[in-house]
Amino acid sequence: MKVTKTNLEGCVVIEPTIYEDERGVFFEAYKKESLDEAIGYKVNFVQSNQSISKKGTLRGLHFQEGKHAQAKLVSVVKGKVLDVVVDLRKDSISYGKYFKIELSEANKKSLFIPKGMAHGFLALKETIFTYQCDNYYNKEAERGILYCDNKLNIDWNLPVSKMILSLKDKGLPLFSELDL
Repeated sequence: MKVTKTNLEGCVVIEPTIYEDERGVFFEAYKKESLDEAIGYKVNFVQSNQSISKKGTLRGLHFQEGKHAQAKLVSVVKGKVLDVVVDLRKDSISYGKYFKIELSEANKKSLFIPKGMAHGFLALKETIFTYQCDNYYNKEAERGILYCDNKLNIDWNLPVSKMILSLKDKGLPLFSELDL
């Protein structure tokens, strides 16, 4: 397993060791001991989520606040996404910055997202996306940031006219309007 730091403190890209032969492919998608060592603390996932998205669907930018904050390990089972994470931790050196990466069934990469970050993705193909979370979802703690916030200036590499967005995601507040 190869772990690469991102420009966001504590957020890392995980590339598994791939074993391929005439039968197909094998890799460890998650190994607790290796992840704990890579991030420098123990994480205990308690909930696993999966979404299926049509090409052009943008989900995000979402987060859980307070005691319901979630660290996540995200990956793509089928398809391809542009994955984006924004650091919301005011005491972090990377506060207000974002990181984006392509995750796909082909590259088999995962992204570990620590607590205190907003997360979203754009499906570049029809996609099955998985999230391992270290805290349970709580509707009252759910928050978000508008995907097209000018302060963040995220290039999603797709015109808005071609995106499929929920009404909820279209109405999220700007980064500057967050009360963190």
